[in-house]
Amino acid sequence: MKKGVLLVNLGSPDSPTAKDVKPYLDEFLMDERVIDVNPILRNIIVRGIILNTRPKKSAEAYSKIWWDEGSPLIIISERFMEKVKQQTNLPIALGMRYGSMSIHKAFQELKDQGVDEVFLVPLYPHYAMSSYETVVVKALEVQAAHFPEMHVTTLPAFYSNPEYVKILSNSIAEGLKEFEYDHILFSYHGIPERHIRKSDPTKFHCKLNGQCCTTNSAAHHTCYRHQCMDTTERVKKELGLPEDKVSTSFQSRLGSDPWLQPFTDKEFERLAHEGKKRLAVVTPAFVSDCLETLEEIAMEGKEQFEEAGGEHYVHIPCLNDSDDWAGLMAQWINEWKEKGTLPEYNVQ
Repeated sequence: MKKGVLLVNLGSPDSPTAKDVKPYLDEFLMDERVIDVNPILRNIIVRGIILNTRPKKSAEAYSKIWWDEGSPLIIISERFMEKVKQQTNLPIALGMRYGSMSIHKAFQELKDQGVDEVFLVPLYPHYAMSSYETVVVKALEVQAAHFPEMHVTTLPAFYSNPEYVKILSNSIAEGLKEFEYDHILFSYHGIPERHIRKSDPTKFHCKLNGQCCTTNSAAHHTCYRHQCMDTTERVKKELGLPEDKVSTSFQSRLGSDPWLQPFTDKEFERLAHEGKKRLAVVTPAFVSDCLETLEEIAMEGKEQFEEAGGEHYVHIPCLNDSDDWAGLMAQWINEWKEKGTLPEYNVQ
């Protein structure tokens, strides 16, 4: 069997225009793992309400962060792939869960190179229905329907891999080098609380009461909240960050259902009101900077913090295409290629 690698990230509209944003949002929001309600109700919510107003607003947000070369997330992902390619001799293709750079096209690219054993790499450190899980399910659906001769092995969520934690920590330390902070906020993408309960294989452990995430359980393998909190704790320990200067929050909530708290925008206000003048924000749910980090956090977050009384604000970039991150991914790929092994990770 000939081995190859399929990297998958979120995706992007083809341009920062309402015309291109609308079909992208339609595909994204109609995903049953993103808005997990009755299909008829989801159709009403998305196509009857959201898509009548949101594309224009989202296009304006995309236009603020769009690069001359194109979508930052796409460009960064391509640069990352090229660096990984330089350190392995396996064919590598890049696909996106949503948008025109489809997973199907990426599979076809690998097939055209004779690949029949695929290492699927969802570019998400944590497990969540609406990110990691939907990538895996979609990839396996495409493989079964169109590439039945291919065999797929999936990289697990890697948030707790010691080498990954070290690289993430070093990146954060670099971002803090010339910034004397009063506080560091770890902002993760939010999800509805019901997603946590739906992903609990025990069906009883996840109570979202502040205690279940620190009580060892099989549920932690698929508990996004636990994995985010654990990431913060691992980085805090790695860098020796003061307990009272670090906190965790969740951004990008949508709709009126209960979402994970505390909310990032509310934390900007709270921290400023408590006299924190110098705030650093890191977004470890993403490995590539995108709309949610470049516009929502780096731009809107700065404005919110300063309007609430803060004075100095720094958003620390994601790992993007950093040499050590690309090197670690290549190492994982080569270990899978040569030994059939997956990265070490430790769920607590």
